[in-house]
Amino acid sequence: MTSEQAARMIDISAVRTASSLDDIREIVRYAEKYRFINVHTLPSWTKTLSAMLKDISGVYPGAPVGFPSGGHRTEVKLLEAKLLIADGVREMDVVMNVGKFISKEYDYVLDELKEIIGIAPDGVLTKAIIEINALDDGEMEKACELAIESGADYVKTGTGWIPGDANIGRIRKIKRICGPRIKVKAAGGIRTPQEFMELYDMGVERMGINLKSAVEIVEYYAPK
Repeated sequence: MTSEQAARMIDISAVRTASSLDDIREIVRYAEKYRFINVHTLPSWTKTLSAMLKDISGVYPGAPVGFPSGGHRTEVKLLEAKLLIADGVREMDVVMNVGKFISKEYDYVLDELKEIIGIAPDGVLTKAIIEINALDDGEMEKACELAIESGADYVKTGTGWIPGDANIGRIRKIKRICGPRIKVKAAGGIRTPQEFMELYDMGVERMGINLKSAVEIVEYYAPK
């Protein structure tokens, strides 16, 4: 593993409530320096972020849809996705309606994911966030199946807004469930090179990692 290879698997973000323009400028600087593949901001900053990344090859603007709860009305999430696409987003992480899912309204959840993912043009990747820290293992398996059926490019484990660790064991189960049918993005609680490598070894294709830990991980793999 090289630092460059690690960076091409890591999304960094400024998606907290108080994330400011200065915070976005900072993560863009780090993305350019280390070549992190994706930078995420909250939707109101997507147009600004797209402009910042315009001349930085291989670093793409991302944003969430229905963040952080997934509980918005479908019409609102669809409008948000359309506006993100217009603002230049290249990756959309769509929060599943977790409350509807836990209530076993699976048709609602699947139809909504299909509608949102269905408007993504070629060149815009989609990830379905299933929020595993709110689900038991049986629910987690069902959510993976819905994500696969929705047509998303990735199933993403969480928003990072519900406390939890790196969930190594549960993500191993997700990889077994999903197999080659859909890629996996692990997000939340990934802090160390050891956790990064364990997820890499099990075949996780992308990871959402906080900026401090992301930098520490890529520097760990830099030539000494």
